[in-house]
Amino acid sequence: MHALLVIDVQNDFCPGGALAVPGGDEIVPGINALMAKADAVILTQDWHPAGHSSFASSHKGHSPYDLMEMPYGPQVLWPDHCVQGTQGAAFHGGLDADRADLIIRKGYRPAIDSYSAFFENDHETPTGLEGYLRTRGITRLTCVGLALDFCVQYSAVDAARLGFGVDVRQDLCRAIDMDGSLDAARVRMGDAGVGLA
Repeated sequence: MHALLVIDVQNDFCPGGALAVPGGDEIVPGINALMAKADAVILTQDWHPAGHSSFASSHKGHSPYDLMEMPYGPQVLWPDHCVQGTQGAAFHGGLDADRADLIIRKGYRPAIDSYSAFFENDHETPTGLEGYLRTRGITRLTCVGLALDFCVQYSAVDAARLGFGVDVRQDLCRAIDMDGSLDAARVRMGDAGVGLA
């Protein structure tokens, strides 16, 4: 059984959004086409409460993209984005979200960010996705979405670490590429055994 994992294709990560990934909207038609070939379609949705600890605005004297040490490790401080219930948090209007078997919301705990579809950024607190995949008998994943060097990478590496077969369709992802983060992400995924198509 094979699942398509569509990561954070939301308005705030697309052009005009609060944390726009260059070309983020370009991948939507290809993702929709790929949905028909999967046994299951799973969408993830960044879903932050207002004032989330990963927002630069929550830390006086800090600016977006600063690095800050949190109890769970280093954290990039982001512009406010994907705030629960806002238009920015909604899926891109062109995404065929009705095809989803499951939607996993992440990043909703105020004190910890969540890049991976499987774990919060402490690498311990689970989202429940692993259990869902195992009970469905899903053993292989194809990852697509935003952003390749952050949420896609963390999700793919965690999936491989948990024993799933994982491929990332780079043509159906876009990256932030901040200070060499894209090259580093590709190395990390390759080292974890993730297939990079």
